[in-house]
Amino acid sequence: MKRIYFFLLVMISSLYLSLVAVAQEQEKPKYEMKTYQMVLLFKGPNRSQDSTEAKKIQAAHLANIQRLANEGKLIVAGPFLDDQDLRGIFIFDVETEAEVKELVETDLAIKTGRLRYEIHPWMTAKGTCFK
Repeated sequence: MKRIYFFLLVMISSLYLSLVAVAQEQEKPKYEMKTYQMVLLFKGPNRSQDSTEAKKIQAAHLANIQRLANEGKLIVAGPFLDDQDLRGIFIFDVETEAEVKELVETDLAIKTGRLRYEIHPWMTAKGTCFK
């Protein structure tokens, strides 16, 4: 009789552990990668504007950032604070480099040459920092 109880205990324990293992496997999040378009902004070749004109360009630059963010295309934008040639960053949630180029070139700071840019496709795990 003790052997039957022991056998049943082992079988029930094994079944329980198997069910726990299956449940844990199903709970693991799916690891998916997503591509974004990263834009590095550098000092441009034309920075000779007087302070009044530079302020107007900066105001238009910030308004353009807000517009692109409101459209859901620009998800990160900001300056670097170390006053080097690399001035800032944009991260776009769009599919192609061509679309990024079109969007970036709407910026008055780019149009006037106050800033120049480089586009780099960038991947991160989906859900780790953005949607």
